[in-house]
Amino acid sequence: MTNLFYNIFMYINKLELKNFRNYSEAEINFHSDKVLFIGKNAQGKTNLLEAVYYLSSLESFRAKSDTDLIKWGQNFCNIKAQIKKFDVDIDLEVNINPPNRKKLKVNGINKNKTSEFINNLSSVCFTTNDLLLLRGTPEDRRNWLDNAIKQIFPAYSERLTKYNKIRTQKNNYLKTLKGNLTADAALLDVWNEQLAIAGSNIIFIRVNFLHELQKTALLKHKQISNNEDLSLTYNSSIIGDIFSENKFQYNNEYILEHFLQNLEEKKQEEIIRAQSITGPHRDDVSYFINNNDAKKFASQGQQRTVVLSLKLAELQLIKDKTGTNAVLLLDDVLAELDDLRQNFLLNAIETKIQTIITSVDTLHFKNEYLKDVEIFEIKNDEIKKK
Repeated sequence: MTNLFYNIFMYINKLELKNFRNYSEAEINFHSDKVLFIGKNAQGKTNLLEAVYYLSSLESFRAKSDTDLIKWGQNFCNIKAQIKKFDVDIDLEVNINPPNRKKLKVNGINKNKTSEFINNLSSVCFTTNDLLLLRGTPEDRRNWLDNAIKQIFPAYSERLTKYNKIRTQKNNYLKTLKGNLTADAALLDVWNEQLAIAGSNIIFIRVNFLHELQKTALLKHKQISNNEDLSLTYNSSIIGDIFSENKFQYNNEYILEHFLQNLEEKKQEEIIRAQSITGPHRDDVSYFINNNDAKKFASQGQQRTVVLSLKLAELQLIKDKTGTNAVLLLDDVLAELDDLRQNFLLNAIETKIQTIITSVDTLHFKNEYLKDVEIFEIKNDEIKKK
């Protein structure tokens, strides 16, 4: 692959799967920056996007556990890809074999740190579930935010892991107190200090990311929505609502101080409930259209415009911060968008962005778009180029 991708910063050359979801074995070679997988529902189209996304984040955008990725009846799965980044060839490989730790390889060399693996490939995934982001749970919005940050700041994944590990250890200790407020809880202060240090860093990174994201998302949103304003707010259980445009007043030291104070105030309640009740694991994100809460007052079309703006802003922010274009994964979303938003999405995709789309058929695409598209048909677990 040479001239076709001459100016593309990042793209996938080949994807190989073994025992992944419904595929015993699969190999796909990509020869275009526009790829379309078509086929009826439940044929495995989304599984292919999931494999690409996993290589960029080491997480699934739909599975709760890595074991869900393994083909039924098998005990392991393997995902490989050949990518090109800044004109350099890179081989990525993940082997999932529970209960063993997953094995990560870059160019055949084992990698122990998550950040050393996921900094090689970036992707932005846009699924029909994302269209429900505003109506979903706080956990849904936290997951979206955390996964978006990882694409720009790979070490963030390890910071989240550290925070959650400390929180689990603290919760285990709280359970040993059995709600006894008179018990010696000196060790709780140790856990709280560690939790506050790790958690304040996560909040600081999230707020900074939302500040950067909003600047681009606002411009995208105005273009689609007839000039409506979009603003984002980080809802912190530690220091309350943080408006994205005001993020500079919340430095790490400020957040840490309030985190420790909050933990002290909640100490007795946490002992009684035997769990951590405050911190970034309880936070949320709010979206406002012309200063109105979009989760409460926006129409379905307005909510989809918000999500579309956020996804396009993610693409732009990855390029601005990393110097590379992410691979864009679109899972059946065109069928859920009206003509206005369909056209805006397709027209907003730069020619230097490799875009992999799933759809039942080609009816949602104009002939002008399809002329440069590489089409694969998925049927009975087989992938055939059309």
